[in-house]
Amino acid sequence: MELNQLETFLAVAEEHSFSRAAVRLHRTQPAISQVIRKLEESVGEMLFDRAARDGSLTAAGELLREYATRLLALRREASSAMEELKSLERGRLQLAANEYTCLYLLPVVDAFRRQYPKIDVTVHRSLASKIPEELSLRIFELGVMSFKPDTEQYRSIAVYADTLALVMNPQHALAGEERLSITDLGGETFVAHNVPSPLRRKVIEAFERHRTPLNMDIELPSIEAIKRFVAMGNGVALVPRLTVGRELETGDLVAVPVDELEFRRLLRLVHRRNGKLSYAASAFLQTVRSMAVEVGAPFHYQIERAG
Repeated sequence: MELNQLETFLAVAEEHSFSRAAVRLHRTQPAISQVIRKLEESVGEMLFDRAARDGSLTAAGELLREYATRLLALRREASSAMEELKSLERGRLQLAANEYTCLYLLPVVDAFRRQYPKIDVTVHRSLASKIPEELSLRIFELGVMSFKPDTEQYRSIAVYADTLALVMNPQHALAGEERLSITDLGGETFVAHNVPSPLRRKVIEAFERHRTPLNMDIELPSIEAIKRFVAMGNGVALVPRLTVGRELETGDLVAVPVDELEFRRLLRLVHRRNGKLSYAASAFLQTVRSMAVEVGAPFHYQIERAG
């Protein structure tokens, strides 16, 4: 049983005539008769009362008409939904980010939703180390990462340049300094993030290289907790500048540059190289590109080469 057969069947039922149905469908009457005959063979029942001149339906024909009407309505609904998907009148966008990289997404998602308010957007919190695998499993379409993934499997786009910031309470003894050296920090208590990361390893190696103690006496589970604890006057912290923009503006925290710790970090939007992106994801990348052009640094849009 095919949808075009059901369409022909409904035309005959509605027109009460094989010949009028043929005119309506721009086909010959023998062609219409053949379609109905094959449909009857398929369902194993006579659908029209051949003895009646008004194209009356049999009991089987009446039953099939109900289902045929619903099926063809579903086809129209599906076609309409696909058109809405293409025109971004509906759809869903799934992204993955960790606590830090999620902050990059906020202004981009804001701009995207203003342009496409009918697209549902969900940002899932995930460990950066797990995002490539989750992309491969098609759990998400796009992920935000601070390291470059395997470029044979994934396409990465550099979208934001961030730096490391040494932050402290405004009353801290070092808060008034214009610049510091890493050796000035040997006596400080650092409030650290207890999640291992490439950035944490770089910081540890920098202190080791300059033979300076790194006193990570306090470790907390989130950057938000670190910021609040340091703002209360407890030690200092090294965090991505993106995460403390608001606190630096309000004066709750002060950042002092450290010559040996000016690490530049690129955030990347990543997706499967061989996967076809949804219309919503493609539109999101276009929003990212537009923001890079309109806002400029620290926003970027640079497709990274494979290899």
